[in-house]
Amino acid sequence: MSNKLTYQITKGIIKENPVLRLVLGTCPTLAITTAASNAIGMGVAATIVLICSNAVISMLRKFIPDKVRIPAYITIIAGFVSIVQMLVKAFAPELNSTLGIYLPLIVVNCIILGRAEMFASKNKVLPSVLDGLGMGIGFTAALLCMSIIRELFGNGTIFSIPILSNFIDPILIFILPPGGFFVFGILVAIANKLSDNKDNSQKNSCAGCPRGKSCSIVSDKEGTCNV
Repeated sequence: MSNKLTYQITKGIIKENPVLRLVLGTCPTLAITTAASNAIGMGVAATIVLICSNAVISMLRKFIPDKVRIPAYITIIAGFVSIVQMLVKAFAPELNSTLGIYLPLIVVNCIILGRAEMFASKNKVLPSVLDGLGMGIGFTAALLCMSIIRELFGNGTIFSIPILSNFIDPILIFILPPGGFFVFGILVAIANKLSDNKDNSQKNSCAGCPRGKSCSIVSDKEGTCNV
């Protein structure tokens, strides 16, 4: 796999994480992250819809009239959300009950519609599928990080397995809306810091230098340009 295709998968984890960097899809992020199992269910469902809708929209990008592209995208996304919802109802009814209205609301999730408009409608099928996969992984990872922290401190469990419940009393605010905003803000700050450090490292290295190909000066051991 080329570096360009690899980047399509990895960019959604930190650099362009849809939740922590682009601040999209915050409604389900704050609502369902009181338990890690909810995060896995929502993340997998959204990832499947992202991959499938990106693929179909990319294949039809030259045939969808520009004036009706948004309704067309929503129709395609709604079709895949309906399929996913029926599968969840059939094979995981408890998860369907827990996620409630937030499962069908994937149709209007800003992450999915945003990737359709900004990427899938302008690129070929394979990059669009990989973009959907990468963004889905990033979305799931963000949900999982939030839910583990909130469930651990709010209930003393992770995936309903007792961890802290036998040692300290649960801090109930973590499973309430204020706790969700608090954890979300902390994770956003961490993601921004990690992304900024990575960007600065690339700028200071020979790989990030505009004269890198023609420069004859050797960088030091840490990869920092000596110019």
